[in-house]
Amino acid sequence: MPATAQSVPSGQDLTLSEVLIDDVGGEAWLRFRFLAPQIARATGTVTYTDAEGDFAHLCDAVARPYLADHALTADVVVITLMDRTVPFGQADPDATQFIEAFRITGDACVWEML
Repeated sequence: MPATAQSVPSGQDLTLSEVLIDDVGGEAWLRFRFLAPQIARATGTVTYTDAEGDFAHLCDAVARPYLADHALTADVVVITLMDRTVPFGQADPDATQFIEAFRITGDACVWEML
């Protein structure tokens, strides 16, 4: 289910790279990791401020429907934008990643300050 430039407020081109299910301290975390080449430090044109609205949009437009379609529940939904593919849990000092977390409350994504 790729997200396209038209589907995020910043207008950047995104591709859904992977969805991971993780247990963190007894909570179910679903991680939606998007390839976002335009956030690259050296050559990118999209800053965190530009992309800030994309996180809630992706939670509402991609994560919530994914949960419903796959009959999943999550305590926390994490949205990651990365300028290159970085294997989860591995460090890449040259990579740029923006990460935000949400709790699903009723039918809304609520930003979670972690």
